[in-house]
Amino acid sequence: MSKWMPSLNSLRALEAVARHLSYPAAAEELGVTPAAVKQLIVKLEDALDKKLVERRGRGLALSETAMTATNDLSLAMRHLTDAVRGMRESRDTKRLIVSVESSLATTWLVPRLHDFCFRHPNIDVLIDSSQRIVDLKRSDVDVAIRYGVGTDPDLITHQLFEDCVAPACSPTLAEGPLSSASLDQLPGVPLIHWDIAKLPWATQARRWFDWSEWARREGISNIEAGSGLHFSDYGMAVQAAISGQGIILASKPILHDQFDAGLLVLPFANSSTKTGIGYDLVMTKQADDRPEVMAFTDWLRSVSH
Repeated sequence: MSKWMPSLNSLRALEAVARHLSYPAAAEELGVTPAAVKQLIVKLEDALDKKLVERRGRGLALSETAMTATNDLSLAMRHLTDAVRGMRESRDTKRLIVSVESSLATTWLVPRLHDFCFRHPNIDVLIDSSQRIVDLKRSDVDVAIRYGVGTDPDLITHQLFEDCVAPACSPTLAEGPLSSASLDQLPGVPLIHWDIAKLPWATQARRWFDWSEWARREGISNIEAGSGLHFSDYGMAVQAAISGQGIILASKPILHDQFDAGLLVLPFANSSTKTGIGYDLVMTKQADDRPEVMAFTDWLRSVSH
């Protein structure tokens, strides 16, 4: 059978391209480059001597052969995922894979994770930290923590907390350039930016961490909202603020520990704004019934309040 069956990687590539009709989107899901996905499709076409994916304007289209096989391929991939999950769950020690944006993992989740491991020593936790949104229905990820991402009716969602954003800085900066606690002093202080404009999931979140949007809401026009330090990682931006390099738009729930320890302060009174979006714990209905997922869900909801 191995002499005539195409490679599993090429079949996975076709299934992903068939759903997304995009090489870059399929590549992001599979964790490879768009060129690698295209090469896998070409190899599969050569093996089958059939055209499978065609250019249609600026997008992609499936041939009739590919469309006929798509449903069966998707079902096969789900069966493979379930089989692997079943083998993983058969061990005495359970393994839990948590998908979480890297900045949230660094600033909030990881400092608390030792408590879960102490309470549940038979559950191994693997943190999958990346900027991409994992398809929980097609991956081996058990649960995801997401921020400002739309809900899916096929998934179970528990809100951990609603976000609240405010300008924050080190105590040294607050006692020096910002000592009068007046917004009039802000133009003389370096701004620290969390740049999330390129993240596809951040459509709701980006406006709350954008200094231009904040200045517009506050009616401030005399600051250079684009100047200062820029970071793609929120944890690095927070460290810059703690070290006194400028002022940051801070997520108060996520940075609770830093505020509680006095590493960050709020220099302006009445400057906190609820965003209307929150941090959610998300999982499939099948995962929600598993004991290790239930244990993690209960623990996470308890430490987020």
